[in-house]
Amino acid sequence: MILERNNFPNVKQIAKELDRSGLKDQLKDFKSLIAIYQLRHAGANEIGTKLENLDDEYSVNYDHNPIHHMEERMKSINSLLRKLKKKGYPITIDSISKNIHDIAGIRVVTNYIEDIYKVEDALVRQSDITLLKRKDYIKEPKPSGYRSLHIVVSVPVFQSNGVFDVPVEVQIRTIGMDMWASLEHKLRYKTDVPADKVEKHTANLQKYAGDLYDIETRMQEIFKDLQ
Repeated sequence: MILERNNFPNVKQIAKELDRSGLKDQLKDFKSLIAIYQLRHAGANEIGTKLENLDDEYSVNYDHNPIHHMEERMKSINSLLRKLKKKGYPITIDSISKNIHDIAGIRVVTNYIEDIYKVEDALVRQSDITLLKRKDYIKEPKPSGYRSLHIVVSVPVFQSNGVFDVPVEVQIRTIGMDMWASLEHKLRYKTDVPADKVEKHTANLQKYAGDLYDIETRMQEIFKDLQ
């Protein structure tokens, strides 16, 4: 299992993105924004380490690694500002701190469907983890066919000036679901694709999502029988 950790966002890059957005004057306390990003990044590192430890334990005790790989990511300033606008939140440091819980996130890609819920249960049962939000798009997929389990958890982060409870978004999905989501994302945001082709492939992907789920379910049954 591999955790791909992204480096802390470049301060100059954040400043440039704010300049381009035309909203730098509204976020006057630039230092506080960087502090939020640093704290959320530290929170993601804490969750990543916990997940690595859990995967190691499963490997030793159950001869099975539920996690295939993980990816850590930080929300870009542009994505952050778009979300603030979409949700109608004020563009202020206080608003970002209180309302935006997915600045830092980890995508956990599992081998089988049941592994998704094993990973979730093992994580949220830890005494210092608090479950803040949960959306199960596996049992109730989006109309597009998208499947994934999204949870937001809070983890304590120790800093030189105290201990802070930090929210981190964790997305958990199988290899097949991750492959599907990557292709759907490319289709949605690749702007030079003709509209008729987008419509055609969107319909196909919606159907394939169900087919893929059925295949993964059957493969899981084979794995369980072999165990």
